[in-house]
Amino acid sequence: MNFRKNPSIWVPLLYFTQGLPYVLVVSVSVILYKRLGLSNAEIGLYTSWLYLPWVLKPLWSPIVDMWYQKKSWYVSMQMIIALCFIIAGLLIPTQWFLVSTLACFWMVAFASATNDIATDGYYLMALSQRQQSLFVGIRSLFYRFAMLTGQGGLVVLAGYFEMKYGDNAKAWSLTMLISGILMAVLALKNWWFTPAIEEDKSSSTTSFLAVFKSFFEKKQILYALAFILTYRLGESQLVKMASPFMLDDKTAGGLALSTQTIGSIYGTLGVIALSTGGILGGIVISKHGLKRWMFPMLISLNLPNLCYLLLAYFQIDNLVWISTTVILEQFGYGFGFAAFLIYLMFLAEGPTKTAHYAIATGVMALGMMLPGMLSGYIQEVLGYELFFVWVLLCAIPAFLIARKLKYPETYGRKSA
Repeated sequence: MNFRKNPSIWVPLLYFTQGLPYVLVVSVSVILYKRLGLSNAEIGLYTSWLYLPWVLKPLWSPIVDMWYQKKSWYVSMQMIIALCFIIAGLLIPTQWFLVSTLACFWMVAFASATNDIATDGYYLMALSQRQQSLFVGIRSLFYRFAMLTGQGGLVVLAGYFEMKYGDNAKAWSLTMLISGILMAVLALKNWWFTPAIEEDKSSSTTSFLAVFKSFFEKKQILYALAFILTYRLGESQLVKMASPFMLDDKTAGGLALSTQTIGSIYGTLGVIALSTGGILGGIVISKHGLKRWMFPMLISLNLPNLCYLLLAYFQIDNLVWISTTVILEQFGYGFGFAAFLIYLMFLAEGPTKTAHYAIATGVMALGMMLPGMLSGYIQEVLGYELFFVWVLLCAIPAFLIARKLKYPETYGRKSA
């Protein structure tokens, strides 16, 4: 039937499915482990290691490209993700929950990174260039809907179960089981709605190695790598400690919010602000170019973090102020990330831009992983107030390196 070939149906499904495991592993796991009693140092270290598959995914992207169809890859990976979430849910109430859930989340992360490769490759092959441009906003929108579902709906559901049963382990066990069932349903839908397409398997590992080498021969590559690693230096630590800060008791310097409240704020107002910032960022860059907006967007990414410092210093537990902080931070991230994304695309320009973009995003994931691993230790040593001061100071390297970078003033701008 024709509806199985209609990208208006399968593009939203594919990218919602792509976003859900990522947000569960990277963001929701932080709240899960906090509610199950782990320290901030442990949370920062363990959950940041989960970025590693996204760091390394360029290394096995040729395998996905050469063997089997992209559809076979992403459906298989999505079913593996579903199974791992179900197993994690069954093991959360046990005494060895930490090791077992981390193992499951590692499997989810590797499968999710592989799913990203296959999904993006399928998107590029199945659609014409005109269709790719037409649906780029839709794929981004449904990826954000996945964030809304993970950070909002599923976290609120976990908070509801916590209140209903008075048992955090049981609450998160049920939440992970539901997440697994949801992923299985999405995988089956993707299998049904996406058409099988012919693929060219003529690429080789040797050619990929040459492409990999050519990436590190680009002009200003050392400055570029340093910029990619430091652009999100403050955010990489804030994203790991923001939820623990809101969940911790006031005696520990936190705001003592409930799981449901955090899910409601981040999953609704936060995602709306993030989406708005991202859309607006893309619009202004398309009008004025990357060069003009790089520094304003760096400011927008980092300045809202000052609000977290004020919350910690004055111990503000007013939901209006907390919600405003999240809105400003998420809008600033969406707006500021637009410049970073365009810069990665600019860096990847050339005959092998798909592979170069995969490498660039792998370096970006490394820049999130390493600082995130230390974030909990830094917070425990400094306390929340000084930790947020530290997060603000972490913006300085990116500003200094950005002054050294060279990029066309018109890149990202519509041609006249």
